[in-house]
Amino acid sequence: MRGGKQLLLFAALILWVKCQQRPDVIIRPDLKNFFNGDLFYLICSNSGSTVKWYLNDVILPETNNTLRKAAASPADSGKYVCESDGAKSNECSITVHEYTPSASLTIETGGPVMPTKGAVRLKIENEDGLKGWMCKVNRGEETKTVKLKLTENSVSFVFQPTELKVPETIYWCTNSTEECRSNQITLWTTDKDVMLEMYPWPAVAGESLTLRCIVWGSDQVRKSVFLRNDTEISTVTGSTHTITIVDMSDMGRYKCHATYRYSAQTRKLPHQKDSDTQYLSVQVPPVRATLSKDMLCSCSSCGNDMPYRYYKKNGQSWTMLPKDQKPDRSGTYRCRAVGEFMRTLPSASVDYSAGVPLVGSLIGILVIVLLVGGAFVVYFAMKNRRNSQEAVYEDVGLQLRGEQNYEELQKVRGRGGEYDTLHPEASGTDRKGEYAPLKRAEMQEEEYHDLGAQGATGGDGGYEALQKSEMQQGEYHSLGAPGAAGGGGGYEALKKSGMQEGEYQTLDAKKST
Repeated sequence: MRGGKQLLLFAALILWVKCQQRPDVIIRPDLKNFFNGDLFYLICSNSGSTVKWYLNDVILPETNNTLRKAAASPADSGKYVCESDGAKSNECSITVHEYTPSASLTIETGGPVMPTKGAVRLKIENEDGLKGWMCKVNRGEETKTVKLKLTENSVSFVFQPTELKVPETIYWCTNSTEECRSNQITLWTTDKDVMLEMYPWPAVAGESLTLRCIVWGSDQVRKSVFLRNDTEISTVTGSTHTITIVDMSDMGRYKCHATYRYSAQTRKLPHQKDSDTQYLSVQVPPVRATLSKDMLCSCSSCGNDMPYRYYKKNGQSWTMLPKDQKPDRSGTYRCRAVGEFMRTLPSASVDYSAGVPLVGSLIGILVIVLLVGGAFVVYFAMKNRRNSQEAVYEDVGLQLRGEQNYEELQKVRGRGGEYDTLHPEASGTDRKGEYAPLKRAEMQEEEYHDLGAQGATGGDGGYEALQKSEMQQGEYHSLGAPGAAGGGGGYEALKKSGMQEGEYQTLDAKKST
């Protein structure tokens, strides 16, 4: 009996050991929600020398005990299982959303590739506030929390993590429930002087990508050679290589070879060194909202419960409009759909011109008609008066359309009843192109005041007044029409007393300014 009990205990022990050695799938970093472009690892623990991976019961080509997803996409959603020595793990379910996280994390200073023991500054932003938020850092199997010293109403915060000591570090920020979070920032370290710099997140298919071959401590990079999978793809003068349109075939292992000098270098020959190899991953584009010219935001694949937010461009930044408010003033706008813990990419920017009220348009048209009509009356009255006098002055034709006096009134495309104003940059009564009224009481016999027609045939002031009392016999004053006949002061006076027989003085037309 005793021997039988020992055999039963031994068999149970073997079964327990086998159960303990059953493989299991572990996710690093462990996230509650996965988004398009995320980097994560699936580790098959308690595995032997050979491993098989399954996604939705379909075997995958990877055979290592670690499955790396450099740029997750919705196609990576499903149930993962690993198998080792004939034993399969439990299912590990992952859902990858085709949107972006609700907050954004960016590099404020530094770069995605830094020297070992270097440091960067990161910036976290959340439109709905950062109350209760923290940040996480993953280094291999270790994940730690970074506490933020936030104020009550913070929507953005800049912080500096500890120095970088491992080859790859992943940062992200999250709220207290970890339902809402930011995108990830991946940083790499190198011990080499030459570094291949790319984005700290995956490249997006269909967009452009810039690669830089930079040298620590020098900006004098003469030539850079870029290689993908050890094959040369580009040789450039300087340090930059641009992929105009990224596609999935651009994924691979990249490095660069730099020819450079230091500013204080005394040796004649430049340095030539290689960078470390960086892996370029490419993600499918996340969902993007669409903004129409009449400021209607839409998203064909978004749910009906996702509201829209609008943003107005102010200089180089964007300001979010209050919730549920649509653009009602002229400017450049974009929009996005926003869910509980995710959102779309912003739409393309659209220039919007707010409509002018009908009453204001009619008043503007009436003012223009009166101004033009008044100009015609004044012009023809003065012309008739001059025709009755001795033909001393030449008529200066008013160019009513075209070059400088009146802009052509054009109907605004896409809008009825709206017209461009006459010199809209002027305000009130200080408008270029208007004529000052001529008062009879201010006119003396044979004295003509300035027409006030700015820009007539290139001039600024029309005709200056000719005072009969100031005219001497045989002396004619300057016309004083700046710009007339291309001059700045018309003709100088010809004095009879200064003329000798057979001698003529030049007109000396001054150069117009």
